[in-house]
Amino acid sequence: MANLLPRSASRATATALAVAAAVLAGPAGAQAPAHAVIPAPVSITLEAGRAFIVDAATHVAIDATADAEVARIAQQTAAMLRQGGGPPVRTVRAGAAPEPGAIHLALANEARFGAEGYELVVQPTRITLRAATPAGLFFATQSLRQLLPWSVEHGAALNRRMRVPVGRIDDAPRFAWRGLMLDIARHFLPMEDVKRFVDAMALYKLNRLHLHLADDQGWRIQIAKWPELTRIGGSTQVGGGPGGFWTQAEYAELVRYAAERYVTIIPEIDMPGHSNAARASYGALNCDGKPVPLYTGTRVDLGNLCITADSTWTFIGDVVRELAAITPGPWIHIGGDEVKGFTRAQYHGFIERVQDTVRAAGKRMIGWGEIAAARLDT
Repeated sequence: MANLLPRSASRATATALAVAAAVLAGPAGAQAPAHAVIPAPVSITLEAGRAFIVDAATHVAIDATADAEVARIAQQTAAMLRQGGGPPVRTVRAGAAPEPGAIHLALANEARFGAEGYELVVQPTRITLRAATPAGLFFATQSLRQLLPWSVEHGAALNRRMRVPVGRIDDAPRFAWRGLMLDIARHFLPMEDVKRFVDAMALYKLNRLHLHLADDQGWRIQIAKWPELTRIGGSTQVGGGPGGFWTQAEYAELVRYAAERYVTIIPEIDMPGHSNAARASYGALNCDGKPVPLYTGTRVDLGNLCITADSTWTFIGDVVRELAAITPGPWIHIGGDEVKGFTRAQYHGFIERVQDTVRAAGKRMIGWGEIAAARLDT
């Protein structure tokens, strides 16, 4: 095939490849195995030519005294290796020196690990994962997952041969908050799609999922005291279409699923702006008492909740309390962005009153940057 790149681009590409090769080269110029451990660990050393082989003798071992959470992580790891016709990897409880073929998961009370750090040591006959907490141990399993061939991610792969290069990883996160936001308000997503999103987050050791659950174009979470929010407000999305919503039971299932992967759910109900779906569902949330039309466009200046109406504050209190009851994490996000039509004092007063409501529900309020000028809890 002809080279379609300009000659200068080809030279730049060749230079980049040469630099990458130099980075991967080990001592005395030996070629170290390439890896895709993301994010980059604090330190990683891999050896060329030697590997731990995942086969019928492989088992996931935990200490005899390991608790239920460590046992669950071990079962997750074994299931990952078994999927799609992989070897019959089992979990066992073992002593301090597991047998050859073991992938050994162990907690170690060592301050160097911190809350989420770990070490992963691969030898030809065994793999050892150690951390001070189950969270650190889980993140170690995700680095192991990234060292495996890509076929471990493909349930239909056949005749796979899984080799893990011999070496060592020592790692701890630089940031405690490692998050992504997912907007299901403007375009609704079924629960199974969001679970796949959580799986991808776990692979890259992300630990906060900010869920945008309500906006002008859709309301996506059931609120028992305000059923029209989902019947009416949940019926649309950007560009039209049927929209959709989650029941509280479905949301609770996602929270459980995410927690098993050390991802904390942060629900967001945007207010006082970005509230058209709610105001279309209940006229009492508008100052004239009339519901507004549903909206499927992309503007962001459609108006606000009527902050002088008692019904609005009853609504906010009910939403926050119901959401807090099914959200184990410490935060509720209240949006607060792109608000027009309020004075500075009105806006700050609204944010501070909502903060009181969230605090009364046992949670901490967070929001977009605009709320920073209000008097916030420290």
